[in-house]
Formats: sequence, structure tokens, C-alpha cells
Amino acid sequence: MNLSKKLSNSSIPWFGLGLTAIFLISVALRFWGLGRFNTLVFDEVYYAKFANNYLTGTQFFNAHPPLSQYIIAIGMWIGSHLPIGQDTVNSFTGSLRSTWSYRWMNALTGSFIPLVVTALAYQINRRKSFALIAGLFAAVDGLFLVESRYALNNVYLDIFGLLGQLFFLIALSQQKPRRWVSLALSGVFFGASACIKWNGLWFLLGVYMVWVAAWVMRWILSRLKSPESEVKNGKLLKTPLQNLTQLNVFHILWNFAIIPVLTYSLLWIPHLHMNPSPGFWEAQKEILSFHEKIGDGPKVHPYCSRWYSWLLMWRPVAYFYQTARNTTEQVPAYPPLPPGVGQVVYDVHAIGNPFLWWLSTAAIFLLVLLLVVRFIEGVGWKLPPTPHTWIALYLVLNWLAQLLPWVRVTRCTFLYHYMGASVFSGLALAWLVDRWLSSKEPHYRSAGFTVILVVLVAFVFWLPIYLGLPISVQGYQMRMWFSSWI
Repeated sequence: MNLSKKLSNSSIPWFGLGLTAIFLISVALRFWGLGRFNTLVFDEVYYAKFANNYLTGTQFFNAHPPLSQYIIAIGMWIGSHLPIGQDTVNSFTGSLRSTWSYRWMNALTGSFIPLVVTALAYQINRRKSFALIAGLFAAVDGLFLVESRYALNNVYLDIFGLLGQLFFLIALSQQKPRRWVSLALSGVFFGASACIKWNGLWFLLGVYMVWVAAWVMRWILSRLKSPESEVKNGKLLKTPLQNLTQLNVFHILWNFAIIPVLTYSLLWIPHLHMNPSPGFWEAQKEILSFHEKIGDGPKVHPYCSRWYSWLLMWRPVAYFYQTARNTTEQVPAYPPLPPGVGQVVYDVHAIGNPFLWWLSTAAIFLLVLLLVVRFIEGVGWKLPPTPHTWIALYLVLNWLAQLLPWVRVTRCTFLYHYMGASVFSGLALAWLVDRWLSSKEPHYRSAGFTVILVVLVAFVFWLPIYLGLPISVQGYQMRMWFSSWI
């Protein structure tokens, strides 16, 4: 009996318990010491300030669409009226605010990302073991943890994009009229993701690519007209992805073009009400012009990195770094201590879980290789895709949709631009690990357990630089495995 069946047939609700544990751990890690560092960390200098501008009615220009700042502003207003988290306050946002007030909404949102990834994995093939492994990997990704603890915008982009993907898969399993509702919700979430940053559109691009690929394969199989190309009695129907060709052009145009555009446009109304000039179209032009003028390289920002370097996590970003003589000194201190004086390091590094990252990259490349071999040998054109082929195709095409648009981008880019792609490479690793754990071969099962153990140990090892915990200079150097990480 494989692992997924054991989870389903056991009298103990392992799936529910596992999911609850993943969520509670995610919440604890994101909220623990959330007020640490009474300052603005990294791009909080923009997003927390912009959010406060909405609350004070101050006009301003934003180089990104406004939705994430709305959400942070709502959290800031609620947080300012709560009796908790008021012990560390500052006026860096333009008003006297607690650090907790402008960070807690990110922490709450980020806590739900592992659950959304779990749901997404479950929709792909209905395997609870695969879903739990995928959720676990999402929970122990360091970059998502760091982004969830500060008033930044990437967690909103990713959760809306993933919710769009989730409701798209749910729709494939449904019939009318429920399918229309799920497709419409999917389009709304894709529009919301684009209203965080324009690269939220990559999640929508993934849907287009998968849908087009399904119709191309159907057309080729129909042209071959071989007896082997027929699906018999629906026995292979183990993933909703096999229903992709049930969606026609009208489904796609209405739900994945018109609805996202309407959602994106409507979400601008509060911003335009407060900032009537520039108008909607002029604002889009100014955003585009702003990003086109940003250069690249260390002169623009010391942590710029090119898209191909993200695959190996070659250049993570230091969001915060200061030293102290001991753990009782106030951090941040102004001015900072001279180099070599501090004995304790406080570092917040926007870096993924290294072993999870590298193994995920290997996993997605393995799926690419398997698909290429299948189609080169002609199997992909002569026989209907198996559920495994559909899953591999879905993960690979969505990963490519997240990565390839960055190839032609000439402005300074950062490792966090790979976060969406890392979800799909992480799903690829979780899928392979689940298959290994379900194998009858002991060495495959051992490999699966080893991968999970290594990922968990790595997460604990690098946890201090995700949370900004005090560590010795030697401890910091132990975690900087490459000079490009510093």
C-alpha cells in the first residue's frame, strides 16, 4: 500500500493533522519577533510609507500598481488600534506607527501560502501525500518566510497568482455552472496578482501555455487517427488537466482576458480618487517608463542578479545587516559600529532554503528532460498523454512562464523575482519525492526520506538569518557558503 493510501485509510486523520501542523508552524515563524528591528527594512522604505500615505491622504507616485499598499494600509490601520505589538514604534512611515502594525498583514498572508500550495498540489492529482509534502516544502522555504515578515509586496503577488491557478484547476474538475464561477474567481485573482506587480501576469501566462499545449496535442492526435490515440473508457482520467480541451476560446477570453483586465482596472479606483493626476493610462505609461530607465549591475544595486543565476540561488539579497558588541545592545544602532568591532551579527537574508532550492532546480530539469525524451521518441505525439505527462507538462510550462519573460528584461532584477517559479520547481520536487516514497524499491523510499530530512535540517541551520536572530561572526560566516551570498 502506498503512502497516499495509508494516509487515506488510517483511522488517524494524518492529512488534517499534518496540514494543521504546517499552518501553525508557518504562523509561529512569521509572527515570532515580528517587531524586531525598529526601522524600515529593505523596500519597506517604499511600501510601508506608501501605505501610510493612503491613510494620511498624501499624494505620491508609485512605481508599481497599488493593491499591496492598500492591503498593508488596512493592516496598518487595524494594527494601530490593537492593544498588542505597540512596544516598538517609530515615525519612519511618516506617522507614528508600531513596526508590528505595518508587518502583521504580510505575516498572516504568508502563513497561508503553504496551505494554498497544498491545495494546488492536491488538485493536480488528488494525492494527499503529494499535497502534504508540497505544503511542507513551501513552509520551509526561507525566501517566502523572509518576505512574509516585512511590509513587502511579493507574498501578495504570489498568493493571488497561486489562488488563480488553484481555482483554474478546480474549474477543470467541475461542470456548469460551478465551472463558470471557479473560472471567474480564477480570473479575478490573476487580475489582483497583476495589480501587485505586473509580473503577476506570469501566472496567467502559465494558464495560456498549458491550455494551448493541450489543444496542440489534441489536434496532433486527431490528425494521426490511430487506434492507439483514443482514451479508453476514461480510465486515464486521474488529473483535471486532462479536461483542458473542454475550455474553448470563449472561456479563455472572458475569464482570462476580460475579467483580469476589469479587476486590474477597478482596483486602481481608490488610488486614482486620492491621486487624480496622473490618470489611469498616464500612470501605466509612467510605471513602464520608470522601469525602463532603471539600469543593471552593481552600480544600480549591489544585489542585482540575472535570471539564469536564480536557478542556483547565486546572489541572494541582504535585507538587513548590523553588528553589536553583545546581545543587549540596541539594534539597529545609529551610527553603525565600525567594521571589526561587533561580536554579534544581526542579518536578514532574502535567501531560499539552499538544498530545497538546488534539489527543486534539479527536479524541474529532470521533468524537462523526461518530456523532451518522450516527444523526441514520438510517444508524446502518438499516444494520449498519461496523467504523469500532464502533471509534468503543467509544472514545466508554468515554471517556464515564470522564468522566460525575465530573459529579455534589462533592468536590475533580484532573486525574489524567481519566487513564483520556485513554487513550481518545488512542486516538481515534491511530486518526485512522493513517487519515490510510494515505490516498492527500498532505495527509492530511502531517497525520498533523505530529501525531506536534508531540507528540514537545512531550514533549521539557516533559520537565524531568516529571522534576524543574533549569531556570532563565525556563525554568520558558516552560513555564507559562497562570497556571492554576502
